Amino acid sequence: MEKQDLASAYRRLKSPNIKTRDRALKIIKEVKRQKRHNALSQGK
Repeated sequence: MEKQDLASAYRRLKSPNIKTRDRALKIIKEVKRQKRHNALSQGK
């Protein structure tokens, strides 16, 4: 099983394999979504 951390996801974006890039993008977007959600909930 591949690592699910942010650094590994950014490294996988350089892969020639399309499915690998798609999985990496999904991980990155999920992390950004959680960061934004946490920032919005903290601001209230």
